[in-house]
Amino acid sequence: MSHGFDIAPPEGTPRGPAVPDQPALAGFSRLLDLFNSMLLRLSMAALVLTALILTYSVVVRYFFKTPTDWQDEASVFMLVGATFFCTAYVQSFRGHIGIEALSSLLPARVNAVRLFFVDLVSLLFCAFFSWKSWTLWHEAWVDGMTTSSTFAPPLWIPYAMMAFGMSVLTLQILVQVLTHVTNRRTGQPVRKEEMKTHPERSLP
Repeated sequence: MSHGFDIAPPEGTPRGPAVPDQPALAGFSRLLDLFNSMLLRLSMAALVLTALILTYSVVVRYFFKTPTDWQDEASVFMLVGATFFCTAYVQSFRGHIGIEALSSLLPARVNAVRLFFVDLVSLLFCAFFSWKSWTLWHEAWVDGMTTSSTFAPPLWIPYAMMAFGMSVLTLQILVQVLTHVTNRRTGQPVRKEEMKTHPERSLP
């Protein structure tokens, strides 16, 4: 079991998301990287704000005996946003946890084909997840759905954040799938450490 943030890049290889060889795709990838970085900073701010809100709730309940009915749902909503907004950034580094029971047994080129197939299946799954999330958002928006608490915030807010985050993740995986297809092959052997972060270099 491993994830991309644990993998040191090969000597001479810059740390960061893989850059496609195709110019137009590389330009879109750079824009997506900048957008992902912005979402990451927004998510970091949301986590800090969530901690402050929960701390405030504990203090006013304990010292001033004043109950609050909004802090739990506000915190959950922000955690939902932070979780889904960061998924594409993590994927750009291939940082999601993966099981590598076969990677050490397969030849490099076969393993690269396996990784391409995994990316393709992940793309289809995330695209379906995004579509279903947008349908949930639309239903909550049209029907005016809210939570069952006395605070009763609208449910379209977390659904929108979930749908948006999954849509960006789908775009990120699409870029990586297209990178598999369009990148030039050098014909040089690829180190295992490099193949984990840049598997497209080992494709035949």
